Amino acid sequence: MERTYSSALILGYERMSAWSDLLDQINVFPVADADTGRNLKISLAPLRRLDDNPHTVPQHLIRAATGNSGNIAAGFFSELLGVRAPGQLPEAIRTGLSKAQQAVSDPKPGTMLTVFEALAQAAPPAHLPPADWDLETIMRRLEKTVADTSEILPELKQAGVVDSGALGMFIFLEAFLCGLAGRHGESRPVTEIFRGKLKIAAGWNAPDDENDYCVSAMVRPEGSPEEARRRLADCGQSVVVTENDDLLKVHLHTDDRRGLQSHLADIGQVVGWSEEKIDIAPLKVPQTAAALHIMTDAAGSITVEDARELGITLLNSYLVVGEQVCPETLYAPGQLYTAMRAGTRVSTAQASMFERHQCYLSAISRFERVLYLCVGSVYTGNFETAAAWKTQNDPEQRLTIIDTGAASGRLGIVALAAAHYARRTVDPEAVVRFAREAVAHSDELVFLDQLKFLAAGGRISKTKGFLGDLLHKKPIITPTAHGAAKVGIVRNRAEQLAFARDRLQKSFDKAAAAFIMLQYSDNREWVEQTAAAQIREMLPAARIVFRPLSLTSGAHMGPGTWAAAYLPAAFNPYRELT
Repeated sequence: MERTYSSALILGYERMSAWSDLLDQINVFPVADADTGRNLKISLAPLRRLDDNPHTVPQHLIRAATGNSGNIAAGFFSELLGVRAPGQLPEAIRTGLSKAQQAVSDPKPGTMLTVFEALAQAAPPAHLPPADWDLETIMRRLEKTVADTSEILPELKQAGVVDSGALGMFIFLEAFLCGLAGRHGESRPVTEIFRGKLKIAAGWNAPDDENDYCVSAMVRPEGSPEEARRRLADCGQSVVVTENDDLLKVHLHTDDRRGLQSHLADIGQVVGWSEEKIDIAPLKVPQTAAALHIMTDAAGSITVEDARELGITLLNSYLVVGEQVCPETLYAPGQLYTAMRAGTRVSTAQASMFERHQCYLSAISRFERVLYLCVGSVYTGNFETAAAWKTQNDPEQRLTIIDTGAASGRLGIVALAAAHYARRTVDPEAVVRFAREAVAHSDELVFLDQLKFLAAGGRISKTKGFLGDLLHKKPIITPTAHGAAKVGIVRNRAEQLAFARDRLQKSFDKAAAAFIMLQYSDNREWVEQTAAAQIREMLPAARIVFRPLSLTSGAHMGPGTWAAAYLPAAFNPYRELT
């Protein structure tokens, strides 16, 4: 595959990923579960490896596919991966369309399938190189196709929005085609293109859905794949079936899991099963009186649930676990630490400059004022990247950037406190001042279990890591504006907890309503039951919350790590309740 072609596919993924929050917020069809952006980010993430290991991507694309939108998109793009010359692209698009259509048991007009169909019809003849394509005409056709979805599907018309899957593919394809034609940076803000069709109508409510579970299963059919597909079409709602070697990957919605298991067993051998309760999520973004929106790096220990509840935008880095690649907030922590203990190679990768730029553009296009609480510049180049972009692209000064000097839970606890405060004031500048003060008064202790994971990631020498583990050393570090500082060394978990108690006791008196975030890796039970119990006994007025350690940190620090980030009572968003 030509480098230009693979790079263009990566650009498409990165742009779509940057706007994925918007896709979740308008996700109405087929069910209003606010996960179209999430599913597309997970499903198409293997495309990021096209420059490194292109031969493994097609298989990983099908395996990673999740949700209705993700499985359909993966089926389409898996066909595009076979392109070896520009002239093959039009036929690959038509083949991808056919595969995507065949995957859906009851295809509907007004979805991403309609966008693929429009692209197939608009694709120029094979002899015309992409640099000579009339991209303006092609994109106008795709734009109209997406805009029309709000009139085609009744659910979308009632909600007043375009189809989120169709929009996601438009965002992807515009960047992909521009990249293929050598016209980088010409993608337009989505909020301008589809103005008036990107916000749920006031008073709209999601309909009750009796299909309570989203199920993904792998079935090895006993008969022909065609017969199996026919029978699978009757097994539930929103049925999508894709092929993976001799297996059929099935995604559907059902309210009868036991009956479904029985049906699948009649069709063939069920070799994989996962289910998730469908959550009809609130689709409206929480509004602050001052319309100030908090954005921060996912390197802080904030969950996607926090982000949804408080209206926070999280900027992801990526985990690479063996051959898998996934945005860090969408990877299961348990899988990460199991893989690390098994010796699987794990690394992290920053989002590209292009993806970060698109994230900033998405934020200031959708919100009047944005406060970006950035991971410390000593740890990444995110602050410099954002500041340079702001200079060139933010004449109205809608984006405020703070170099927090923090990472991990210290960054996370500041962002949580600031997001809560932003909902209690009408003054955006007061939120900025509050956040700066919170940064200045925040602290964190990170307790490592083994040094070998830092050594594997190149954070310390392998010799030093081996000797540290041999001598049973467990360092304690704190993230500062100048880097991670070692503040102590202990021998076991009991000494770690004693160190934490001593530090917290020196920081707060017994009556203090401190705000404490305890983070866990693969030791949640111990952190919640043992560590928290002793800290509560010492600081009964404190508010303690529990969060998984940011996987950016976990990938380098390893299993057994835990941490305590903390702020004084003045920054405790729950202090009225304590």
